[in-house]
Amino acid sequence: NFYYCNYYMFLHLKANFKMKKVAILSLLLALILSSACKQNIKESKVLKIETKEQISDEERMEWWQEARFGMFIHWGIYTKLAGFYNGKAQPNSAEWIMNRAEIPIAEYEKLAKDFNPTKFNAKEFVSLAKQAGMKYMVITAKHHDGFSMFNSKASDYNIVDATPFKRDILKELAAECQKQGIKFGFYYSQAQDWHHPGGMGNHWDKTIKRVSSDEYVYEKALPEVKQLLTEYGPIAIFWWDTPRKMTKKVVDSLYHITTALQPRIITNDRLGDDYPGDHKTFERNGPRYKPEAKYWELCQPISGSWGYRSDDDNFKPIPTLIRNLIDQASKGGNYLLNVSPTHEGTLKQEAIDRLKAIGAWMDKNSEAIYGTQASPTETIPDWGRITMKKVEGKALLYLHVYNWEDGGALPVRLKNEVESCYLLTNKSRTFQTEIHDNGINVKLTGKAPDSVASVIVLKLKGLPNALPQKPLAQNEKGEVVLPAYRAQYENLQGPGAQYDERLDCISSWESETARVYWNFEIKTPETFQLIGNYSAKDPTEITVSVNGQTKNIKIPASGKNIKRFKKLELGTITINKEGKQELSLMPVVGKWTALNLKEIKIQPIKN
Repeated sequence: NFYYCNYYMFLHLKANFKMKKVAILSLLLALILSSACKQNIKESKVLKIETKEQISDEERMEWWQEARFGMFIHWGIYTKLAGFYNGKAQPNSAEWIMNRAEIPIAEYEKLAKDFNPTKFNAKEFVSLAKQAGMKYMVITAKHHDGFSMFNSKASDYNIVDATPFKRDILKELAAECQKQGIKFGFYYSQAQDWHHPGGMGNHWDKTIKRVSSDEYVYEKALPEVKQLLTEYGPIAIFWWDTPRKMTKKVVDSLYHITTALQPRIITNDRLGDDYPGDHKTFERNGPRYKPEAKYWELCQPISGSWGYRSDDDNFKPIPTLIRNLIDQASKGGNYLLNVSPTHEGTLKQEAIDRLKAIGAWMDKNSEAIYGTQASPTETIPDWGRITMKKVEGKALLYLHVYNWEDGGALPVRLKNEVESCYLLTNKSRTFQTEIHDNGINVKLTGKAPDSVASVIVLKLKGLPNALPQKPLAQNEKGEVVLPAYRAQYENLQGPGAQYDERLDCISSWESETARVYWNFEIKTPETFQLIGNYSAKDPTEITVSVNGQTKNIKIPASGKNIKRFKKLELGTITINKEGKQELSLMPVVGKWTALNLKEIKIQPIKN
């Protein structure tokens, strides 16, 4: 680390040699890195210094995958406004109020003088997270408004220097997390800062005497990041947010100092376009199907707003929250559930009640969440979800049953022999299983032991052997639905079509040579109407082909919001014989502009 830090310092100074002003800022970076090196040298007398390159990704991510569940905390001086400015409710989450209401810096700063969360208790806060079954905690060290929720040495605009509270909340939480065995991490808004003249995002306050974004990073962001990584003990996670067009030089600086000071740290994918981080981030809505990413996380507020709003009573029901946790684990991901303290430092009772309810379920069923892998089957069962563990060459499948019917059956599409099948919370309560061509059927008996999700353990005699996904075929209405996630692609030259988990659609369809197609089966031949569910900013034209029948379809613009999908009739086709079919979509050369496609429905025309 000593040689790495000094070499990086040398390169940075050399690159800025001719820039007097930036050279001074570079000297600041040099001092930061030099200080970090000295600290590492002191620590090396007791501890062996590691580098990120010496630690495998699997080793760094091991605890994170085991954890599956964490607490996110959005907190700042905006809680004094609680979503209202001049008596009027402002749109968006509460932490964006300075931006949405276009509050001048001088006026917004006054909030700090009244910010005094005397009811905050770090021990109680961490204890509540632990009671909920959470294994890690991430809190906003600095959000877009620029206010630092710790004793920043780079800016007086912080909770210790600018408020009557005079306490470092992050230091108290860090210490308490270490005591209670919870991994601790920071959220940091690296590009946006509506308070600093070099920060991005403040377009309304004309009193700002602008400086470069680089100057902001070297003067404030980089020193604060260094402080967070050296004065608060072991930091497990650094959670970046809202990447903007920052220079590669400053983003490199943030990345390298993070990994140099805490080599085992885990980062998300929001530092910059060329910095994928360690895991993919989904916000508010999780992926409908298992993502391709090896590591990923859904962050979601427990209510409607990330930060505290006095009018936010949109708390998610307890069953929804528990099933959201199960759903992410069943797809191999983590669940980072956000809470929003008030200006007094407490949570609403509705949030506390929900965390305790999740904890009560986890007390009985955490084995089916912690350290589990994604379901081995591609099909998402309509009766619930599946998580899995592999133990000594055998698989334990945890069947999370949402819809329990006495005498009903749970189909599991695996070609395996079963060793045992029992209720997780009562091993003496066993269930019969049957092996069929379509997989394993677990027979349910009696009443559901849990109204939200009852967990049955299905122990296989070996590792799972998943049956192929069921073919796309007609349902009871005679329809065939061709969803985006089941599409196949070919003839891709340059940027082509791909599946977007977040919008659950085919997107990035830039290339005119990208063919998208589905294979499906028809049992009852007849004439069908094709209906597409799409969004497109501009008009476009596409060729639809079904077993030799080809039509060019003009598709109008649906609107600027690509998240709003519209249905469009794509013409009719006649299928004369049963069996395997193919529907293909191909852009019309010279008339193509990208669109998003959620699904194609093949619907019988009723006379």
